[in-house]
Amino acid sequence: MVAIILGLALGHASDPANAASPVDREVSTKTGRETGLPLPRFVSLKARSANLRVGPGRKYSISWRFQRSGVPLEIIQEFDRWRRVRDADGTTGWVLHSLLSSRRTAVVAPWERRRSIADLAKAPVVKAAFFDAKREASSNSSTVARLQPGLQVTVRECEESWCRVKARTVSMWVRREMLWGTYKDEVIED
Repeated sequence: MVAIILGLALGHASDPANAASPVDREVSTKTGRETGLPLPRFVSLKARSANLRVGPGRKYSISWRFQRSGVPLEIIQEFDRWRRVRDADGTTGWVLHSLLSSRRTAVVAPWERRRSIADLAKAPVVKAAFFDAKREASSNSSTVARLQPGLQVTVRECEESWCRVKARTVSMWVRREMLWGTYKDEVIED
């Protein structure tokens, strides 16, 4: 039996020019001036609700409010207790560091969720793209689930071109290139 696991939309409109694409960058050697940790780096939202601000401080206006914990974010800059982050839709802003977690999550192929108006006009009936998740880290392994673009998963480990992830109660392996939330050669250990 193969499960079909549907994703929840992450929830906001953003500039398509900044939209996520597969992260094929290698792990950075640049470090943040506040923490000494690599920049950029992936984290997740610890809080159930968090404000994304236009600048690093409470005096700056709120540009967006995250409404769910576990959202993967990429830290791209540090200033004092604030972290400038980018989400899977390409939106950037500042979040207080205490609202972030080192727990790794990812989004399945968020770039596949976006279709332009022109694409919809050409093909008004759009078939949903699903991605196979495997029992083992091999293309020849049996499929255990079909994942919808936009699904948020917990990343357990990554080795070479495969990552073991968990969605709801299902543990599975997916191709790293189908995830936004890991870097090309990054090793993640459970």
